[in-house]
Amino acid sequence: MSATIDFDQMPTLGDIARYHAKVRGEAVALQFEGRLTTFADFDRHTNQVANALLAEGLKVGDRIAYLGKNSDHYFELLIGAAKAGVVMTPISWRLAPREVAFIAGDSKAPLLFVGPEVADLAAEALKLIDGAVRPIAMEPVAQGWPLYEAWRDAQGDADPEVAVSEQDIAVQLYTSGTTGNPKGAMLRHVNVLGGRRKAAEAKMDWNEWGPQDISLVAMPVAHIGGTGWGIVGLFNGAKGVVAREFDPLKVLDFIEQDRCSKMFMVPAALQIVVRQPRAREVDYSRLKYILYGASPIPLDLLRECMEVFGCGFCQQYGMTETCGTIVYLPPEDHDPAGTPRMRAAGLPMPGVEIKVIDEAGNSVPTGTVGEVAIRSVANMAGYFGLPEATAATLGPDGWLRSGDAGYLDEDGYLYIHDRVKDMIITGAENVYPAEVESAIYGHPHVAEVAVIGVPDDKWGEAVKAVVAPKPGTNPDPDDIIAFAKTRIAAFKAPKSVDFIEALPRNASGKILRRELREPYWAGKTRRVN
Repeated sequence: MSATIDFDQMPTLGDIARYHAKVRGEAVALQFEGRLTTFADFDRHTNQVANALLAEGLKVGDRIAYLGKNSDHYFELLIGAAKAGVVMTPISWRLAPREVAFIAGDSKAPLLFVGPEVADLAAEALKLIDGAVRPIAMEPVAQGWPLYEAWRDAQGDADPEVAVSEQDIAVQLYTSGTTGNPKGAMLRHVNVLGGRRKAAEAKMDWNEWGPQDISLVAMPVAHIGGTGWGIVGLFNGAKGVVAREFDPLKVLDFIEQDRCSKMFMVPAALQIVVRQPRAREVDYSRLKYILYGASPIPLDLLRECMEVFGCGFCQQYGMTETCGTIVYLPPEDHDPAGTPRMRAAGLPMPGVEIKVIDEAGNSVPTGTVGEVAIRSVANMAGYFGLPEATAATLGPDGWLRSGDAGYLDEDGYLYIHDRVKDMIITGAENVYPAEVESAIYGHPHVAEVAVIGVPDDKWGEAVKAVVAPKPGTNPDPDDIIAFAKTRIAAFKAPKSVDFIEALPRNASGKILRRELREPYWAGKTRRVN
């Protein structure tokens, strides 16, 4: 199908619904828990969403927020908002009320669309927000909030015909903050679609889509891996099977019963799926490719997945600020024997430039470790309301500093060596030590704390707190973990606590985090897991 799709007809997200309704309107666009939506229906519904947002008084550049698990109606909201020039801000349902309140307030969204599983969380968050934010329930909830379908269907389904440019912001995804608060990465329509258009035109087998392809959308929509993957399927005119949340047993059902042919998953999720007792009994004949990313995959796990699923594998390296994938390791480089290239993140995607730089921004020689920098049409517009943070990440010449340390080999393959920043990736969730440390510092028995990532067979990395106790106290690790969970999302809280007399520091007083990490990573070839 990729060969027959006119991608130039879809410069904005709203155009995806318009184009496919015109060329294959009766084909199914989305499937969700028995509900089927054709591309023609999707176009009409997204028109209604756009008209409803305009009726609310929203203008081009305004934001709306979504707090909930995955749903076909999320993608209606996303594309409908795009038709009105309104920016979608999805919020992770795993966050604590204070974190939800910060994002909703920071984005200045007047409307918060709420999934049924997190209505109580939304209600708590709404109490903390300064300013009027009106909730709309995606499904019936005890709070009695207005319902999404009634709100949508009160409007006509004529195209709103709002002038929307590919340079306008389409999506605002929040990334964990190095100083406690997350930052809203602003992604333009051209950022989201421009790179994907170049990739489609490059005719890479793993990226080709046909009329019979069925995509499984199982990663959370608050991440680029969920929203971005959902958009890829719609952009290519494929049917998207939307999973409310990741459930390893249901993933096997989706593959077997719904005949999914392509999916994107993080390694931690793949491990859970492949270890299910049923995993070796399922018919995978329809499954063509599994794309994986967000963290590296252990070679032993990859071998197991290749053996069980019997399909092509393609690693994806990227970040929220680059709209996801900017480097890929193609299926032909996946050798179960474990060649050196299996340790690579891969090659730049079409239209993507990669260089490795030193602290001064100068390129370093081949094979030399430095910070990975990226220039492409997919680079974000910047962080919402944070010009200094934007300038620190996006240079005036368009090169984006990734915060990852790596090197390029003589064939142009990128290898990730370590992180320049201290971010921890656990189960594909980004966790910044400063945020966790801030949550722990208030504990009455903690004098000081440093948070590090340590190897974990299941999650890639686990969050560990290294605590110097206050004199005369004998803190309980479980109590510290429980205390942290009252202040931040559970997945960010430490999984373990070690105690130390005093934290190691350099002459200027900075904590030597690398020194703390060293014993746990000894013997590892990479300092990312």
